[in-house]
Amino acid sequence: MTSSRPLAVHQVVATLGYGDAIGNEVLGAQRALRGAGYRSDIFVQTADPRLEACARPYTEMIQGCTADDVLLHHFSIGSRASRLAYALPCRMVLIYHNITPPEYFVGVNTRFARLCFRGRRELGAYVDACDLALGDSEFNRQELEALGFRQTGVLPVVPDFSHLDVEPNRLVRSHFDDDRTNILFVGRLIPNKRIEDLIRFFQAYRTLFDARARLLLVGSDRYFEGYGATLRHLASRIGAGDVHFAGHVSNEELTAYYDVADLFLCASEHEGFCVPLVEAFYKGVPVLAYAAAAVPATLDGGGVLYATRDPVHVAGLIEALVSEEGLRQSVVEAQDAALQRLRSRDFPGTLVGLVEQVRHAPARPPRRVAAGFWPQVRFAERYEELREFRPSLYRALPKEPGTE
Repeated sequence: MTSSRPLAVHQVVATLGYGDAIGNEVLGAQRALRGAGYRSDIFVQTADPRLEACARPYTEMIQGCTADDVLLHHFSIGSRASRLAYALPCRMVLIYHNITPPEYFVGVNTRFARLCFRGRRELGAYVDACDLALGDSEFNRQELEALGFRQTGVLPVVPDFSHLDVEPNRLVRSHFDDDRTNILFVGRLIPNKRIEDLIRFFQAYRTLFDARARLLLVGSDRYFEGYGATLRHLASRIGAGDVHFAGHVSNEELTAYYDVADLFLCASEHEGFCVPLVEAFYKGVPVLAYAAAAVPATLDGGGVLYATRDPVHVAGLIEALVSEEGLRQSVVEAQDAALQRLRSRDFPGTLVGLVEQVRHAPARPPRRVAAGFWPQVRFAERYEELREFRPSLYRALPKEPGTE
């Protein structure tokens, strides 16, 4: 590494998840940074057990990040890791992955609604605190600009599809690979994804066109089990048989679900990018998606968009895409072209160029940290030690007002 480069370009993220869009981007960014000659670690508040070896506890940023370093701060929800990152002396690039508006979770998950509200509120604190604010889509960049961030840009999401280049799960393939129509959705079962609309659209399609069709819902309802139960009740109440809730799946299972799918159907109202749409492109599955938030830009001329939630209308679109071979082929060809445009974007070069831009820019004034912040950090560290090593004592501690 030449002397003109910073000592390190580290990353911090609240949660490093296995198989999710943010986790894959963080790992991809680390590969790009190390490939460019930087030292680069990933600091996290929590990590999936399968990725713990790739990460360091966020509290180690205190010693691990110096004023000469650049910190890529992946902001997707308020967290202790974010607040600690704010107080560090290094230059900061904020990468905004979008926070779902909290109103989607009111009455469904109070804690999650509170976290999203706090996260959106905390985001405003970085307007004058970061050297550069990046959205991972133009939709997210525009939101940053509307919030008052002056130096903004786009760090394009260029998904790594290697997790889909694995041997498909034989059990999934044998169970669903037949002459029946499989309609697929991949994503978390949470309210902004409007899974209830998928079930209604599917039932209309079964009633009007194909009584033997199946709906495959691949994604976890963790922390939203009540919403998941409501979805199962809805399917039963309206007589929507053959709705399969697969839950969180392995890469081998995910590959198999894409392999057996005849159509990818999305009804989400709020997406900052939506990686499963381009995963479907990669697997040659035609996409039918609701035209909202970042979805039209993500499709980039591929797939088919719909603007009305009338189940009969959507069912007709499903039938056309499933049964009309010429239409299906033209849609897949448009998806292939959109995917080629996406994959031609130079993620490593763009990332390194933005890092160099920040490194050579005039230094910003030090971020102001409230009095008593560092004693609170030490208190939080002790609190976490109790949670991990003395769980009985931790559970006996008084709860914060308003928490469950």
